Amino acid sequence: MRDFYKLPRLYVTDQLAHGADITLPDQQSHYLARVMRRNIGDQVRLFGGRNGEYIASIIHISKREMRLQVGEQIRPHIPPPDIWLLFAPIKPKRNVFIVEKATELGVSLLQPVITARTTSKINMDKMHAHIIEAAEQTERLDLPHVREALKLERILENWDANRALVFADEAGEAKPAAAALAKIKAPAAILIGPEGGFTADERDILRAKPYVTPISLGPRILRADTAALAGLALWQALSGDW
Repeated sequence: MRDFYKLPRLYVTDQLAHGADITLPDQQSHYLARVMRRNIGDQVRLFGGRNGEYIASIIHISKREMRLQVGEQIRPHIPPPDIWLLFAPIKPKRNVFIVEKATELGVSLLQPVITARTTSKINMDKMHAHIIEAAEQTERLDLPHVREALKLERILENWDANRALVFADEAGEAKPAAAALAKIKAPAAILIGPEGGFTADERDILRAKPYVTPISLGPRILRADTAALAGLALWQALSGDW
């Protein structure tokens, strides 16, 4: 295979197929024409999250738009690991960190969770740009699915018991994360609480579920965003596609 990895790489919502014409949105057109200084005939890489990655050539540039013609497929679609991240929203900058790193680490779904101690909100529509950028920069072929924030109780009421749920419980006895995660395969999900942790009632509810495994992330109390990254990295190393 030729070395395509030096070419600009963009996420598009259009259906990709050999021979298709695609008109890029203003921001992407400006990026290629003004920032990357690309001209007619130059090539880029496109992915849309459904059918792999394609090479495409620039066939038209104007002040308002850029059009590309899709060529050959260079990578087929590869499903991501079936691991979800459930997290309580925290401060905006740290929310950005969580969704970016979760995307880089291959999560298939992001679910904000409202707990008793959740004091922040998250607008996942605004997070979408950060998710796309993370996927573009890390050679990911799709984007994680994103759900609206829901209360913890409602999520548990509708939980599929065939999916293991791991939660970081620093207030009670729990197995070390590495030992516990080594036994948990996909489909699985990791739940990270808010700043201040879960309440005693929430911990009791979680521990009563047969599909839930509490884990400890060590002797130090980690910030929520650090805990999310640590849990996902451990799961990937032990059970994912690393």
